[in-house]
Amino acid sequence: MPVERLSEITPADPMLDDTVLGPLSSADAAERLAAQVQRAIANGATALLAPERRRAFHGCGVLADVTADNPVHREELFGPVAVLYRAADEGHAVEIANDTPFGLGSYVYTDDLNQANRVANALDTGMVYINGVGQDAVELPFGGTKQSGVGRELGSLGIREFVNHQLIRTVTY
Repeated sequence: MPVERLSEITPADPMLDDTVLGPLSSADAAERLAAQVQRAIANGATALLAPERRRAFHGCGVLADVTADNPVHREELFGPVAVLYRAADEGHAVEIANDTPFGLGSYVYTDDLNQANRVANALDTGMVYINGVGQDAVELPFGGTKQSGVGRELGSLGIREFVNHQLIRTVTY
């Protein structure tokens, strides 16, 4: 039965078959995401969890076997579709993560704090969250690297984006 209003959406585990997720921003956005998934599969990816689309709703999906020559490897998927990569070791995992034109944020999960900090420092992203999701806060700067933005919003760094700084340099004789 299609969901007609947001009030009909109930929270559930997003990976369960009977989960109803909220809509994307538009039916066009869901269509673009579905096209990306199909293009990934056409270029050799495997759908471990094949998503279904209905108007602006797009189900959860998991793609594997996405190689560097697959167009989706260097695209952002704006919706509930994850790409699962296999890495030979920590260095290879960082190489895969950095092999993108984008760099907004990353997540590192490990019980080894030294490894977490080593990997976080090697990632080319504006933000790295260790062992948690939803760690954003208004007092923390928000921003990315590469094609994910220049500068930072929020926090003291964000305030500086709206201030005109003046340099005055005097040479005395």
